[in-house]
Amino acid sequence: MPQSNIKWVYLLILSLVWGSSFILIKKGLVGLTALQVGSFRIIFAALFLILIGFRSLMKLRFQQWKWIIFTGFLGSFFPVYLFSFAETEIDSAIASILNATTPLMTLIFGALLFGTGLTQNKVIGVVIGLLGTLGLILSGASINPDQNYLYSGLVIIATSCYAFNVNILKTHMSGITPLGITAGNFSVLLIPALIILYYSGFFEKDLGAEKLQLSVMYVAVLGVIGTGIAMVIFNKLVQISDPVFTTSVTYTIPVVALGWGILDDETFGVWQLTSAAVILLGVFIVNRSKKFYTRHKKQAA
Repeated sequence: MPQSNIKWVYLLILSLVWGSSFILIKKGLVGLTALQVGSFRIIFAALFLILIGFRSLMKLRFQQWKWIIFTGFLGSFFPVYLFSFAETEIDSAIASILNATTPLMTLIFGALLFGTGLTQNKVIGVVIGLLGTLGLILSGASINPDQNYLYSGLVIIATSCYAFNVNILKTHMSGITPLGITAGNFSVLLIPALIILYYSGFFEKDLGAEKLQLSVMYVAVLGVIGTGIAMVIFNKLVQISDPVFTTSVTYTIPVVALGWGILDDETFGVWQLTSAAVILLGVFIVNRSKKFYTRHKKQAA
């Protein structure tokens, strides 16, 4: 299958998997703390990836490990914990919508630090998207006064980590296999996650409690499928497409997550949905201007 078609298949799979990740985090938090959810997510993903990616790990050169370590913490470790803490206060669907700012952050970091071109349409798209983000946070805070929407900032920090990571993967790690990158990332994160889990008080809990075991099961699915397998696909997608297309998976993630949120009786207002549409409009303008610029550049050549 041509790469132009394969990348759409990868995009669809990631949308379904990552769109379901937010409700799995929420279910994990029923019996676990945010630190425990984040730690178990990394541990399950790491064990799975080391198992299937051992050969790829052995092929990594010494000089490649600095980028493996850096992208592991930036693109996985910090975001995993940030999303867990964010969902202790805000709904899972809202977290998924805020996650849609990733392409906007990718463009901003690309322009500021990686020499990516910045057109007028891209600037307009970023401004519209960020205004939608502000509207979503403010409207959510008014509809759900019992939730602390300051925790939305944790999601924005996480998307900034993702954005920076995507640019690094594209500019410095294109010669490493996707499985090698992902297995390397999580092999580095396994020990820190185990240490955090140990000091989180998990082993002082009643490990036979049904609620706790069910939460661990949800996080196991999240770690193996939502993190382990999905990250391999994501890193492959980064290598066969451009950073903005890669992060456009956030178009469809909120649709899947909203569906799960509705099934889980989460509350949404008209202004929240309007703000979500504004965010996606900003992302659309950014991606549209990217395609327009690329097409006309080729024609000029």
